[in-house]
Amino acid sequence: MTIRTVLFDFSGTLFRIESARSWLRAVLREHGSPLSADELDRCARRLEAAGALPGGAPPQRIPGHLAELWAVRDTDTDRHRAAYTGLAREVPLPDEALYDALYDRHMTPAAWSPYADAAEVLRGLRERDVGVGVVSNIGWDLRPVFRAHGLDDLVDTYTLSFEHGVQKPDARLFRTACEGLGRDPREVLMVGDDRRADGGAAELGCAVHFVDHLPVDERPAGLLPVLGLVDRRPAP
Repeated sequence: MTIRTVLFDFSGTLFRIESARSWLRAVLREHGSPLSADELDRCARRLEAAGALPGGAPPQRIPGHLAELWAVRDTDTDRHRAAYTGLAREVPLPDEALYDALYDRHMTPAAWSPYADAAEVLRGLRERDVGVGVVSNIGWDLRPVFRAHGLDDLVDTYTLSFEHGVQKPDARLFRTACEGLGRDPREVLMVGDDRRADGGAAELGCAVHFVDHLPVDERPAGLLPVLGLVDRRPAP
């Protein structure tokens, strides 16, 4: 069956979060809580290992008191904040206010960069009259990020886990996205970087294509194959 709609994951697929060091440095600068270069590097490494930066590296270890919360973090805004600030608090910082400030920083458009080929691929899909949706496990509204980077007009719908109380790989989230675009799942391609979460779309009959969750400068053309998949026609 011909692909008529493409669903994209957000983090690690269309956009990438800034580095843990950039994230921490921006917040310290804003709050006037300077650290030496060595202290900044050390704290950034520890925050990264803790998995405290949403969209960054996963936790190397999930503390027992956060395990249940972590499992459902993307179903609700309060749970999402509590999970990530809880992980950040595993790393001592000079000011208690920094933990919420770090969380707030990651929701700003300045913290995110689109992959180099994201605009080209989204425009190419628009030119082909292919619908585009974003399906994300997330605890906050990412639409301002797309608007700030000039990509919002290239997306038809957003299906965000916290708005529906269900997270990938649950097929219900993908079904909601397909229904919102008026498509049979067999006409839909899901593109993501997480084989477990994004792979859940296959349960509905969607085609699935994976990209690597790499820094922006290390993945200049990872999305371009999507246009080839859309152009491919089924054998008669």
